[in-house]
Amino acid sequence: MANSSNNDIDEVKGMIESYGPAAAAKKLRAMLEEKKNTPLNIGITGESGSGKSTFVNAFIGKDNRDEGAAPTGCVETTMEVKPYPHPKFPNVKVWDLPGVGTTKFPAAQYLKHVGFERFDFFIIISADRFKENDVKLALEIQRMEKKFYFVRSKIDDNMRAAERSQRDFTAEKTLAEIRNNCIEGLKGQGIRSPQVFLVSSFDLKLYDFNLLNETLQRELPAHKGDVLLLAMANSNLPVIKKKKAVLQSEIRNVAWLSALAGAVPVLSLAVDLKLLVDTANKYKVTFGLDSRSLQSLAHCAGVPLDDLRSVLKSRLALQELSSDLIIEMLKWSISQKVGMELLRYVPIIGTITAAKQSFDSTEKALNDFLDMLAQDAERVFKRALNR
Repeated sequence: MANSSNNDIDEVKGMIESYGPAAAAKKLRAMLEEKKNTPLNIGITGESGSGKSTFVNAFIGKDNRDEGAAPTGCVETTMEVKPYPHPKFPNVKVWDLPGVGTTKFPAAQYLKHVGFERFDFFIIISADRFKENDVKLALEIQRMEKKFYFVRSKIDDNMRAAERSQRDFTAEKTLAEIRNNCIEGLKGQGIRSPQVFLVSSFDLKLYDFNLLNETLQRELPAHKGDVLLLAMANSNLPVIKKKKAVLQSEIRNVAWLSALAGAVPVLSLAVDLKLLVDTANKYKVTFGLDSRSLQSLAHCAGVPLDDLRSVLKSRLALQELSSDLIIEMLKWSISQKVGMELLRYVPIIGTITAAKQSFDSTEKALNDFLDMLAQDAERVFKRALNR
């Protein structure tokens, strides 16, 4: 611990000596802002009637009836390239692209029309078998060496039909047959190692949606995979743990920034109170503990909202976040660290010593905040599944 503490002091001392306190804080703030604003652009395409607009809405956590949702219908409703920002993470944009092979957008000109270069990857949607235009598009994306994935978006319809028509129906066998038939058919038309996911846009916890998200995170560059992860719904407990790990990796930079830019005294420490309120709010939103997310989960899971709220334990989850609440929680965290008898710090001499002391306390507090909210997220998830 002593060596770690000395290293921390050397680190902040070097930053202050190289840049000065204000410039060091500015540099840290720019690093955090750059990460926060990392763009992720996802192109969703497919033939008209494939269910791609419903998939777009599901991907960003919207109901088809919500304000600002992608319009859906039995005929082609998407006639232009249109982005749909994630409601909580606007740097993540899911683009609803016009149907492949429509008269207005022939396949040969399609990629140029939609602005191919802007997308990190494409998802090609089909309600049933992938058709000629889907394959033509995939071959062109493959030629340009971009990532693409195939999604069967109405697999629940296929499963119901199979159950009615097959005497020896089993879900696992039917899903495997559908997936393998798609893969072999695409391979036969020149698609190298096609990745096919079976999804119900109306119930994402079923079938392959979690596998799709895990694959996207793994195959994106690490920083963009983190962006996607934080924007995802809490579809299982491992997702919550992964989110916590990503958020935890940012704490040191946030704590240093608060220490260097701090203007609000808490005990004898100076902290950037707005930064800490914003950070706690980011944790709350990322874990789906804000009011809008809890209401949406209650609706989707068919669980009363009060039941979900009843398992929340932390004040950060139960109350609206405010400067006063964060100050109280900071004081609580510091008291857990040093003991009540040490709360009256001796006067601090020198910028580096002051910044280091503020950093230590803020780092611990943010880890405490993160632990509490992650535990609440796990409790809410289990309650939603009636566990």
